[in-house]
Amino acid sequence: MTTELKDFAINKYALALHTTTPELGLAISNFAGENRSKIWNLGRDLSSLVHQYLIEFIKPQTWADLSFIAVAKGPGGFTGTRIGVVTARTLGQQLDIPVFAISTLAAVAWSEAGKSQNPKTIAVEMPAQRGQIFAAIYQFELDVSKLRVCLSDRVFTPEAWQETLANWNTNYQLIQAQSGLAATVTSILELANLDWQEGKCPNWSEALPYYGQHPVQDA
Repeated sequence: MTTELKDFAINKYALALHTTTPELGLAISNFAGENRSKIWNLGRDLSSLVHQYLIEFIKPQTWADLSFIAVAKGPGGFTGTRIGVVTARTLGQQLDIPVFAISTLAAVAWSEAGKSQNPKTIAVEMPAQRGQIFAAIYQFELDVSKLRVCLSDRVFTPEAWQETLANWNTNYQLIQAQSGLAATVTSILELANLDWQEGKCPNWSEALPYYGQHPVQDA
C-alpha cells in the first residue's frame, strides 16, 4: 500500500527522527540548501520529551511544510526504537505523508561512506543483548551514489559473524556502531531522500521497527 507520489517543491521539507539510543536526533531539510539537525541526550526522559522537542525543533517550519518523514527503525534499544517508529507513523498518518523506515546500520554505513575518498564494502556491527551481535554488510556504489545491501540486518553469535566475515569474498571496512548513533540522523534523512527521488512513497503503515531480538530473556 503506497500513497500517491507528490512533487517535492523547494518550500517542502522532510523530517528525520533517530531514537534507537537514549539520544534523540532530529534533522530537517528541503534538500535545496536549507537543513539543520540537533542531538539531545535525554536518557530515560526520551519517551516523555520527544514530542516537546519535535514541536520546538520544527520551527519556523510547520507540519504542513513536510513532504515525508524518515525514522531509524533499528536495530537498537527496544523502547527507544518503538518510540521513534510510533511517533513517525502517527505523524505520517495525521499528515497523510510517506514514512521511510531506515536501518540504523545502513545510516552508519552511509555516514562512513561519505567520509571515505574510496568508498568500498562496509560491514557494520553493533552489540546486541545476550552476547550477540547485530550486523549487516553494504556496498557503496559511487557511480549512482547509492548504498546496496549485500547482507541485510540480522543477529549473529560472535562466532557466526566472524565466520561470515572470514568467508566474505571482497575486501571490506569493518565499522563498530556503539555510541553517538543519533548523529547519523542526517544519514537517515539522506537515505530516505534517495528512495523518495526514485519514486518510492511508502504509506505510514509500512514503517515497522526492526528489533532483531525479543526484549525479554527466554526462560
